[in-house]
Amino acid sequence: MLIDLHCDTISVLLKKDKDSELKKNNLCVDIEKLRQGESLAQFFALFVNKEKVEDPFEYAMIMLDKFYQEVAANASELAIARNYNEMMANKAKGKISAFLTIEEGGVIKGKLENLRNFYRLGVRLMTLTWNYPNEIGYPNFDWKYQEQGLTAFGKEVVAEMNRLGMIIDVSHLSDQGFYDVASLSTQPFIASHSNSRAMTNHPRNLTDDMIRILAEKGGVIGLNFAASFLGSSETSQIGDMIRHVKQIYQAGGIEVLAIGTDFDGTAPNLDIMHAGEMNHLRDALAKNGFTTSEIDKIWYKNSGRVIKEVCR
Repeated sequence: MLIDLHCDTISVLLKKDKDSELKKNNLCVDIEKLRQGESLAQFFALFVNKEKVEDPFEYAMIMLDKFYQEVAANASELAIARNYNEMMANKAKGKISAFLTIEEGGVIKGKLENLRNFYRLGVRLMTLTWNYPNEIGYPNFDWKYQEQGLTAFGKEVVAEMNRLGMIIDVSHLSDQGFYDVASLSTQPFIASHSNSRAMTNHPRNLTDDMIRILAEKGGVIGLNFAASFLGSSETSQIGDMIRHVKQIYQAGGIEVLAIGTDFDGTAPNLDIMHAGEMNHLRDALAKNGFTTSEIDKIWYKNSGRVIKEVCR
């Protein structure tokens, strides 16, 4: 079983022709590929580039409608999950769980009521920033915002997400923003699609200190398949993935490791081409000395623990 904490498939489907469907497509993620990869749950992001849309809230709502249309069209195989119990109930029925997330906290437009309404509509995770500053805080798109943390409103968002039972995602967030979340959050938080900065000095990756703190807070870091976060190759190579997994393990232990592929949000130059080929990474982990029990933690148990502890 596999839980993948991040893909951008819904945002890509929204932009493609009307015949593009989640059931089967030429992207990295569709239901057939998820079945092949033994998916327990896929987290689907409502990704919004707020610099390219007139109203980020409205665009997110359009994408949310697309998500629910796809869930309805594939109801025999896919069902929304909002918490651990719903995920396991879906599994008992032979269905893959779809968790709904937001990638770009700017979609709530500085209003907690918008956050609450997204929660009511099924969203259970929000990536606080993407590549631009917003009302919540600052990104690590490059290094210039590294020391700028959460805004006063951003601190309110952390408290409200804790209260509601939403997972706080610090992938894309500035370094100081990470430390602000770590000091303020009363619940485990995650970096849904980030890697080790010690291995690849990219601002989107986490330092060993951050990974250690994330582990102490009970959170996880989802291994990102984007080549630029993995190494110097133009292709995202499995060997580089293993390097990052080993370093993250060294910094934070086995309990902090998870999967966050960033499928359909990365360039298609991948050793693992789609969700149906995840066994290649699993086999590589086994060859590099990880036990079946450890791989299961990386694959789904660690993420499942966070879902169980946080999501309501």
